[in-house]
Amino acid sequence: MSDRTPPFPPGRDDPALAAPPLRASPAAAVIVAVTVAAIVGSSLWYLTRPQPLLVQGEADATRIDIAARVDGRVGQRPVSRGDDVAAGQVLLAIDNPQLLTKLREAEAAKAVALADLARVQAGTRAETVAARKAAVAAAEAGATLARQTYDRTRQLTGRDFASVQKLDEATAALDVAQRSLEQARLAYAEAVAGFTAEERGVSEAGVAKAEAAIATLKAQVAEMTVRAPAAAQVYQIGSEPGEYVSPGVPLLSLVDLADVWLRFDLREDLVKGLKPGDRFQARIPALRDGAVTVEIRSIATRGEYAGWRATRATGDFDLRTFEVRAYPVERIPDLRPGMSVYTDWMASR
Repeated sequence: MSDRTPPFPPGRDDPALAAPPLRASPAAAVIVAVTVAAIVGSSLWYLTRPQPLLVQGEADATRIDIAARVDGRVGQRPVSRGDDVAAGQVLLAIDNPQLLTKLREAEAAKAVALADLARVQAGTRAETVAARKAAVAAAEAGATLARQTYDRTRQLTGRDFASVQKLDEATAALDVAQRSLEQARLAYAEAVAGFTAEERGVSEAGVAKAEAAIATLKAQVAEMTVRAPAAAQVYQIGSEPGEYVSPGVPLLSLVDLADVWLRFDLREDLVKGLKPGDRFQARIPALRDGAVTVEIRSIATRGEYAGWRATRATGDFDLRTFEVRAYPVERIPDLRPGMSVYTDWMASR
């Protein structure tokens, strides 16, 4: 080995050429400690913080299903699906010629009943009274003649100038004449008195019956023209022009977009403490996920099984759901039935 060879490699083991030792900075240690503490704290907070309870609901609205009340064929249908209709607007017309004929028949029956009532109220005609009076006079004359014949025959029979048979015939003729006179007098008294109160009541009842029949048929005829009960939008149409419909058959459905609410099915453990008038925040994804304030208007009286879950692993108890109906505090023009809504129930409560 040469004497010029250095005992140590340059820059490695030579103590003269080695770098001075590094010393830790206090500021760096503080930063590292703070960072570690922040990470640990954030992890603990994330692991221990309560999870949000998202409750999903759905927008709903008043739906009006209109059915036929009379049978017939669909004549006209001036509206189409999606049209906005006003209250009282004609939606559909039903043709039923038989019903119109029955109405005219009932009106004719009413005319007959009114004529009969007028006849009863007017009383017996003067000509009828005079004829009954003349019949009484004729019956009196016949009875007088029968009495005279009977008296003569009885005298003759007592002297044996007439047979007993003649006397019997005279007696029978006198009896018939007297009964005829009595009948004529009763008929004359009836003509003078006119119709009884019971007969007038029967005639008045006939008129009332005819009027009731007309009112019933007019109501049915009015049902041939179907009108919108309220301002709404045509949702579904179940009948086409020319189609035969029967009472109870759905014709079309309307949706009232002015009466839209949010429906939530809440478990019974979430309904506790709720009451009409409470407000909370809900979000509508279809409307840019905007938050809206809604107010509870009604809570179902009875719970249902829909959406239930077991409260214990053994399933001994089940939680039922209650329908909660909430209305937006401020009207939302773009809100339509069927849109999904949700709310963080724990945050909103």
